[in-house]
Amino acid sequence: MKKLIFEIFQFVIISSLFANGVGIIDASNEVYLPLLHSEVDVSVESQIAVVTTTQTFHNDFGVDTAIKYAFPLPEEASATDLFWKINGQWYQANFNEIPQDTTLPGGTPAPNLVNYLGGTPVYFNVPDTLHADSSLIVKLVYVQLLPYSFGNVDFEYPNDYHLIQNSFLDVQELNFDLTSPRTITDIQVLSTHPVTLLTNNGNSAQVQCQLLEAAATENYHIQYSLDLNQLGLFDYSTLIPDSLLPDTLGGFFTFIAEPDPSTASVIKKVFTLIIDRSGSMSGNKIVQARDAATYVTNNLNNGDKFNIVDFATDISSFRNSHVPFTTQSRDSALNYISNLVATGGTNISGAFNVAVPQFSYANDSTANIIIFFTDGQPTSGITNTQQLVAFVDTLIAQTETNIFLFTFGIGTGANQQLLTLLANHNNGLSVFLGNDDLFTVITEFYQKIRNPVLLNTQISFNPPIIHEVYPDPLPNLYIGEQMIVCGRYLQPLPVTVTLEGQAFNQPVMHQYNMNLSDSNATNYQFLTKLWAKRKIEYLLVLYYSLDPNSPEAEEIKTRIIDISLTYGVLSPFTSFTGGGSTGIEENENLGDNSLPTEFELLGNYPNPFNPQTTIKVKVYEASPDGIMKIRIFNALGQLIKILEIKVPGPGVYEVLWDGKSFDGSLSASGPYFYVVEYENSIAVGRMMLIK
Repeated sequence: MKKLIFEIFQFVIISSLFANGVGIIDASNEVYLPLLHSEVDVSVESQIAVVTTTQTFHNDFGVDTAIKYAFPLPEEASATDLFWKINGQWYQANFNEIPQDTTLPGGTPAPNLVNYLGGTPVYFNVPDTLHADSSLIVKLVYVQLLPYSFGNVDFEYPNDYHLIQNSFLDVQELNFDLTSPRTITDIQVLSTHPVTLLTNNGNSAQVQCQLLEAAATENYHIQYSLDLNQLGLFDYSTLIPDSLLPDTLGGFFTFIAEPDPSTASVIKKVFTLIIDRSGSMSGNKIVQARDAATYVTNNLNNGDKFNIVDFATDISSFRNSHVPFTTQSRDSALNYISNLVATGGTNISGAFNVAVPQFSYANDSTANIIIFFTDGQPTSGITNTQQLVAFVDTLIAQTETNIFLFTFGIGTGANQQLLTLLANHNNGLSVFLGNDDLFTVITEFYQKIRNPVLLNTQISFNPPIIHEVYPDPLPNLYIGEQMIVCGRYLQPLPVTVTLEGQAFNQPVMHQYNMNLSDSNATNYQFLTKLWAKRKIEYLLVLYYSLDPNSPEAEEIKTRIIDISLTYGVLSPFTSFTGGGSTGIEENENLGDNSLPTEFELLGNYPNPFNPQTTIKVKVYEASPDGIMKIRIFNALGQLIKILEIKVPGPGVYEVLWDGKSFDGSLSASGPYFYVVEYENSIAVGRMMLIK
């Protein structure tokens, strides 16, 4: 039994977080399992978060009941694992090559549930019914890149659960552990949750929050800042043996690059803002649209040219062509924007048919930019997604000008496939946001694109041992942004990375050195998931550009499913389904704070520590073999060290851990867990290594 308990703990300590899920009994009548406990452990390397969210629900309804679990997955995240414990037994979900079952018990979901789950929820049918007066625990693991802007990184956890439940949770916990090669100049909790610990040692930081017997009514929000004087390339790599991989493509790497833009000058722009003013934009959305357009117009540079195209069923334009930015043209444009009113249908093709040909008079010596935002589907003009994308591509090709198209989808009704393809085909990016986020997102985004750092980016490696590099194509890079690149490597050699492109009308080149690991770095196992996520995203763009019934699309779909299943990263064509039992029976000593009968764990000191710590136990009964074992795990649940203490009889015993793993290497900063096994008892402790 002791061994089985130990395996449970391996599941428990898989690290990191994001949102509270919902145990749905009747979606239309808003009948949900009460949420009792939300434990959040976040482990971040620079901006790369491996995330596990854990919730404990309880069946208070007096009868056995079927459950469907739903989780509001952030759109840019990818789910990698799901575990659940029901009726005293742990299970692990399987990946299945069928799309998610989005039907919900009780039929059409209530508006509150739809709003809470957002546009990209994960669904899971819990296979067994939950016994009356018993608990369900669900752990969902996923990877996510946290948003970065001008040195600031934001982590936000949607802990506001009031749309689902107003009653108190017993415990709400957040443990946030951060390591970074760039100096962490500041870290702060922007939400009002009680902070029990906040440390920052320059290259590592930790935040802990705890709230007892309270309703979950506010999101967690942590922001940290990285030193803006420490720019360049920061790389992570691991060489996993082929015997542990589903392919023979070699090691995995990720680098984060932010070139120094200090030598840059201001580039002139030819700029068009395309504004959706259809009826669905009424209310706060059209107000934010006007405010965002006003901000952009007020912040153009001298020498820029601009225009505004707005559309509903009909199409209007501020001017017939781009006009120079002057005080007079600015004031006229601001007056034009203030009179925009939301009404009518959504003629997207008509808007582009007016806006794009105006760029025929521009050339590639300027940055030619379209910002397009909409909240709905095309309802007039060309309404078929593939035909509409082809129409816009043709218009842009006819201008014989390089145009950068940035698309913003507002709310859950935006056509994500359409906006993604339009941006991807035209050197831009697509952003999807809530109904109330437009002004904030547009203004921050415009601050970046005013001054590009690297356009039409190309990458090369010397020696040429790198392949399978994503994203493909590489994005443009603007001031205050970072480029995150994933790939595979054949040999663990030093590599020179060259980034080339244009900026400010001149060729630009940045070179960096990257040292690829020759060993299996256990603390970088997230690189496999991140690479698979990026490759799936690349293949999805190809898939969406084709007729989904074509042989080419079917072949790409098969490749996506294969990567999803072999690397364990959820895709639009795969889902979590009921898996097999782990064979682990629940031992309640692991889930509560009761003491083992043979010994008492007194903790470790110091904690946090660097570079070593002492684990202390008090033994009550002698053991026949006189040996106590202590197993140490990293935040990914991987065993990195085993310590032993000789215990001839009762007393207090100590053992020193020097912070090193089996191979003698010093462990990275972050959280660690230790499992103390003695006779028929087990105890678990948590410690933090900070360098």
